[in-house]
Amino acid sequence: MNENASTVAPRRQLDTTQPVSDAPLREARFNLARDVILPARTRLQLDECLARLRFHKKIYQDWGFAAVDPMGMTAILNFYGPPGTGKTLCAEALAGQLGLPFMALGIAELESKFMGDTAKNIQAAFEQARQTGALLFFDEADTLLGKRLSSVTQGVDNEVNAMRSTLLIELERFEGIVVFATNFAKNYDEAFRSRIGYHVEFTLPDLAARKQLWNRFLVEQIPLGDSRESLLESASKLSENLSGREIRTCMRLALPKAFLAAEQIGCAPQLNAEHLHAAIEEVLNAHRHVATPNSSSRVHSEQDAARAKALLGIQ
Repeated sequence: MNENASTVAPRRQLDTTQPVSDAPLREARFNLARDVILPARTRLQLDECLARLRFHKKIYQDWGFAAVDPMGMTAILNFYGPPGTGKTLCAEALAGQLGLPFMALGIAELESKFMGDTAKNIQAAFEQARQTGALLFFDEADTLLGKRLSSVTQGVDNEVNAMRSTLLIELERFEGIVVFATNFAKNYDEAFRSRIGYHVEFTLPDLAARKQLWNRFLVEQIPLGDSRESLLESASKLSENLSGREIRTCMRLALPKAFLAAEQIGCAPQLNAEHLHAAIEEVLNAHRHVATPNSSSRVHSEQDAARAKALLGIQ
């Protein structure tokens, strides 16, 4: 919706030939209305975010609210929740819904082996977003937004604090949209948490969302050995506690099973309930025997300094 983009920031011509930084800048490939399936509560939170973005210019410029809320010129969103629940997809789809370019940043784009360069890379990324009008997305944001180190014992500790101070300054100066995503939102420093306008929780899909996901992944060209509705009903119920990413993995596992079964009995391959149920059980079994439990907030906090040092590329 290009009309929405004009309420957020003036749209500039997307030019990737001379980037200000090495951050990947691209046209958004997804759209919230077309490409995203979410639980009802998460969808409602996103719709409320969109409403604010739609009327952002009216509230802050035309109505003059920026005079008493200067930080409000920046729309800062935090997407948090378990892996595989659609945080990165939604960030890009939000850019697509607003008609904005999308700039995704992670550790690989920001890290530097030279003291001070990570902070400079953050500055360059914000400058590029200003010039292009891009939505700026930070993945694994708990590494960047973690609590600042109070016991500074060596130069790298100063660098970690400088990096986070730089990010705070850039957020205060920026007039655009920034989205953070994390699996560990509790590790955010309060200075960052209080500046975020919307905290959107991404949960595992509910029954209705699971049915929509299975319907999406069960593409029309796949020949079915059972009725489509019965497959959707049974798979949706059996896949409780699986993320959207894991449901897609189930389909990847189920489709070869249909071909192997057809070869054994000498007939044309068809996907049936037995293949789907076996695939779901494999993924659930991996939950029980392979997956590592999430680290507690306390343990993750203890690892924060080490992760930040890795971000800076310093041993």
